[in-house]
Amino acid sequence: MMGSVTNAVVFVAFAVLSAVASGVAAAQPAPSEAPQRTTATYGDWVVQCEIAADQPHQKTCDMSQGTQIQGRNLPFSRIAVARPVAGRPVRLVAQLPVSITFAVAVRIQTGDTDPGITAPFARCRPDGCFADFDLKDDMVKKFRAASGAGKISFADAGGHDVAIPLSFNGFNQAFDALSKE
Repeated sequence: MMGSVTNAVVFVAFAVLSAVASGVAAAQPAPSEAPQRTTATYGDWVVQCEIAADQPHQKTCDMSQGTQIQGRNLPFSRIAVARPVAGRPVRLVAQLPVSITFAVAVRIQTGDTDPGITAPFARCRPDGCFADFDLKDDMVKKFRAASGAGKISFADAGGHDVAIPLSFNGFNQAFDALSKE
């Protein structure tokens, strides 16, 4: 009698584990359903491309650089350049913390002597506030020629000036790679 009870328990346990395992496998997307992602690093810039499984002929790419709070693994800001579209200005988006003031525009400079370019904040979401820049050809050339440290400036919610370092190391190579995607 004990042998048949043990066999029944083992059979039930095996059936439960099989059902759980097949449920877990069914809950995970099949490899063909997951988006395909590629990344390449050029100096301090990362080029990222993604192809959605449901739209295999549409590839979305950008190049970006992020900063983190020192001593913590928390993102602080992100600068992203979208893949260039023929006949349109290059689009750059700055994502900054939500504790900003809208009274002061965001400024991006390639160095201390560069007057830079400015754009107002366009929107805020829980993950940050965003400023959109249209980079004309002369500004793209300036960014491509820059190799040192630039900065992003804005004012926090208290009206205090904030400057975040922005590296142009690798910008030229990343922009070339992005343009080819």
